[in-house]
Amino acid sequence: MSRIDRRSLLTSMIGAGSLFGLDAMFTAERTDAAQIGPKDNIKVTKIESFVLKNSWVFVKISTDAGITGWGEMLKDDAKACAAGALEVGDYLVGQDPLRVVHHWQAIHRGAFYRGGPIKTAISSGIDQALWDIKGKAFGVPVYELLGGRTRDRARVYGTVNKETGVNAMKVGPRTTGGRQPTKYVESARDVEAVAENFKALRDQYGDGVDIGIDFHGAVQPGTASLLIKALEPYDPWFFEEIVQALNVDVMADLAKKTHIPLATGERVFTKWGFREILEKGAAQILQPDVNYAGGITELRLIAGMAEAYYYPIAPHNPNGPCSLAASLQIAGCVPNFMVQERGDREHELLAKPLPAVKDGYRPLPTDPGLGITIDEDKLMAEVGEPRPYLPQFDADDGSVIDW
Repeated sequence: MSRIDRRSLLTSMIGAGSLFGLDAMFTAERTDAAQIGPKDNIKVTKIESFVLKNSWVFVKISTDAGITGWGEMLKDDAKACAAGALEVGDYLVGQDPLRVVHHWQAIHRGAFYRGGPIKTAISSGIDQALWDIKGKAFGVPVYELLGGRTRDRARVYGTVNKETGVNAMKVGPRTTGGRQPTKYVESARDVEAVAENFKALRDQYGDGVDIGIDFHGAVQPGTASLLIKALEPYDPWFFEEIVQALNVDVMADLAKKTHIPLATGERVFTKWGFREILEKGAAQILQPDVNYAGGITELRLIAGMAEAYYYPIAPHNPNGPCSLAASLQIAGCVPNFMVQERGDREHELLAKPLPAVKDGYRPLPTDPGLGITIDEDKLMAEVGEPRPYLPQFDADDGSVIDW
């Protein structure tokens, strides 16, 4: 079939609401991709954004070929991210969605003020959606467009489970009474309580389970120094966000005080943010978030930078189905992937589940694009006001604390 005939048939079938028939003609089996030829023209026709009641933010990009792409953005400042994505529509509508990296550069460099969580979240969600479109257009998963598989499955961590074989988890430090250690220098009693609580987990699970400990940037450097030494005997898998990533020199200094790998990245954005982390040896495991750090395009570059230091990436993921699916595409195309956070999580917003976790690993998605299909009825049922913005306060004196 000629290119002109294909496009003519595509247009007529979209008008008749018969995209399934076209799809079946060009594929041996049914997928949700309306495939096109490599020389066919395709244009973005619409951008939509959706804020859910749990603060997840989704972006949907539609095209004149009947192919849609989905992505996710920052869940903090949800309304700002959703509005910002629509503003990008002034540039993106009418453009060829297949020029994914070109559009990343245009969106990033088209803004006078660059970087930061909101700007990069907007780029991230749109980038995911464009890759989703491109994979669907050519009928392959995104990782096939980025050099092909570097592995067949991705190790995941979340909830230790014999049925799924997940044998890796992460916990937070807890003092007496379950309190997060947030004081500048915690008491010896509370430091010991954190160590004893972690020791109890190690005794419960043994050395066959990897257990990371996430300080979540809420611990101050003085306390962090004490906790590092107290926890080392119980072999944490890694120390995550041991302090805020705003002062990389402080993190680098703490890294020198322990043999346990430090991990960070969920509040670091773009290749430029991770450059300083790598150059100063502030962390040995990078945890960029595909919703915040710049999308699939940028995470692949960050992984390449980390590879030069022999460091792995373990993508951050507290979010929804696009976040997990996009992270798995990264796992499928970079050599230095380590493990996927909450990769054992299933999502009720999907029309069908991702390949099931087995022996602690999730097979890479094989469907085109991100490898998922959003159930739009389920998603729309969750649209609403995001969770309120709430700072955290010290129970003892009422001062503001990190969390």
